[in-house]
Amino acid sequence: MGNYWLVGANWDGVAKDQSFVEQGIWMLGWNEEDQPSQYKKAEAIKIGDRVAIKKMRGQKGGLKILHIGTIKGVILDTNKIICTVDWVVTNLNRDVEESRGCFKSIHGPYKKDEWVQEIFCL
Repeated sequence: MGNYWLVGANWDGVAKDQSFVEQGIWMLGWNEEDQPSQYKKAEAIKIGDRVAIKKMRGQKGGLKILHIGTIKGVILDTNKIICTVDWVVTNLNRDVEESRGCFKSIHGPYKKDEWVQEIFCL
């Protein structure tokens, strides 16, 4: 079984999640030079890993899970990381009370535990 990743899809205040779902992709909005730690994490995503697009719930705290998918491919090109994704569940709008500090563009890899199950259960 692969790893689990929580990813963002908000670029400079613009929500990209719907276009990612329509295109069957997820793309890291940072290049290696600007955010080396985020880029390094994204490089570790592999085919078969599970991915969930999250957004912060604002003052309430916690996360909102918007879409869940499985990684089909990873493209490392032109200093960007693009993953092709089979979006299995879209427009989910699932509230998760505990954020575990997931405020950046990419978090993981996670192994399956109770919190991951809450996020990724279908």
